[in-house]
Amino acid sequence: MAIERPTDPYPDQSWAGWGDSTQVPALSDQILGLLRDGLGVKQPGRTAGDLDDVCLASGRLGENALDALREAVGADHVLTDAAARIRHTRGKSTPDLLRARAGDLAAAPDVVLAPASHDQVLSILEVCSQRRVAVVPFGGGTSVTGALEPVTEGYEGLVALDLRRMNALVSLDEVSRVAELEPGLRGPEAEALLGARGFTIGHFPQSFEYATLGGFAAARSSGQASAGYGRFDDLVLGLRVATPKGTLELGRAPKSAAGPDLRQLILGSEGAFGVITGLRVQVRPAPAACLYEGWRFESFSAGAKVMRHLVQDGPQPTVLRLSDEAETALNLAQPTELGSGSGAGCLAIVGYEGDEADVTDRSGRASGVLQDAGAVKAAGAGEHWARERYRGPYLRDALLDAGALVETLETVTLWSGLDDLYQAVVGALRDSLTAQGTPPVVLCHISHVYRSGASLYFTVGCAQLEDPVGQWRMAKAAASDAILSAGGSISHHHGVGTDHLDWYEREIGELGVEILQAVKRTLDPDWILNPGVLVRR
Repeated sequence: MAIERPTDPYPDQSWAGWGDSTQVPALSDQILGLLRDGLGVKQPGRTAGDLDDVCLASGRLGENALDALREAVGADHVLTDAAARIRHTRGKSTPDLLRARAGDLAAAPDVVLAPASHDQVLSILEVCSQRRVAVVPFGGGTSVTGALEPVTEGYEGLVALDLRRMNALVSLDEVSRVAELEPGLRGPEAEALLGARGFTIGHFPQSFEYATLGGFAAARSSGQASAGYGRFDDLVLGLRVATPKGTLELGRAPKSAAGPDLRQLILGSEGAFGVITGLRVQVRPAPAACLYEGWRFESFSAGAKVMRHLVQDGPQPTVLRLSDEAETALNLAQPTELGSGSGAGCLAIVGYEGDEADVTDRSGRASGVLQDAGAVKAAGAGEHWARERYRGPYLRDALLDAGALVETLETVTLWSGLDDLYQAVVGALRDSLTAQGTPPVVLCHISHVYRSGASLYFTVGCAQLEDPVGQWRMAKAAASDAILSAGGSISHHHGVGTDHLDWYEREIGELGVEILQAVKRTLDPDWILNPGVLVRR
């Protein structure tokens, strides 16, 4: 097959918000009243101004360095204008957006580079190593853990290496069901190219509309249908990686006993060890049928027990999620779609994708399990979730505009420790924010399930203080301490970045840190790749 690329233009995200700024909803009087009366929100938050009005300091790189980069990637693909630099500043966490809205763009790269090939990436890394210029690999810009804000002290400058031009479906092995893809493809672009040939990756995280395949791999992303398709790192069979020391070609077969699997050094490495320039990914036939249902349980613990039964003993759905009582009751998006009695209990979303016979069979058998456990169907809830599943970040932007502080965090543990972890994190968030004078609402759902355990995804809302970034940092630190104390991992799918680094080091221990430092010194001896992200000196 010939190499195929998307034909539609690449969409730029809002510089101080999520995605397309025209999609941010207007909050109803009811929601504004809840913010005022329930959370004590007294005044609007700082909103994003016009990009053209933003002041940005001049870049630090001199003409000699810029000329070397132009030679490496082509003059048209070395961008030094303020708009490009601002759009490549940090990621999309709430602190990232709050700092952008406050005019804090000190982390802006000095130049944005857009290579078109593996060899151009190697040339860029050679130039930057020689001149001690830090490099942050940049896909969709959707990181929420500080992974796009490297330490730049002691460096001559910072370049953002934007992979959007590396966006091809290179080949499709329909016999093995393996696609060779470039890392700059966004989720929808990859699905469109594969869908035209009858295939899907099946990876649909909330960041799907803007995140890239390279970012999925570098952060060990997990999609909303992970119960059926697996995490993205489960689907990656091969990687091509550009490092300052040369090229890594990893993965010849689905599994191998040829020593440790070096793919695992790159998956989750967040650009600290190399730049992913190619992937071989397992694909499946696109589903002929999709069915998403809502089921209501009396309690979070009762729902979790049934979820565990389905994933351990079957039949296993493709999508399996469970909201706690607070998240179910609040349901800010559309409470009327949860069916009768929606204010009580906990809502589960149970979805099935496959051929018609498979979907009919699994949904029928799972419905029997759910009904035997006392669950009641919630009319319209599954369809509502499917329609709105990418809308959450836009609602966050609207709430930030209104003066609320809204942010998320996630973790994972074994089923036996799930309740203790849940209680510990909820308690830590409530105690920290209440002590700061902003009692919060804390929502949670089980977002990804495995035979041995599950992840917990928390959403926190409260009134903004004068320093909302510091306010959240204090609460997040308390929650992170609670996660480790309760036996959870500091991240299930958001990654480490800089925000989680202190707790990640505690989780893996001193010897684990030394191993990462040794890998870093071998692949990146001048320490130019995303310095301070995932691993520090």
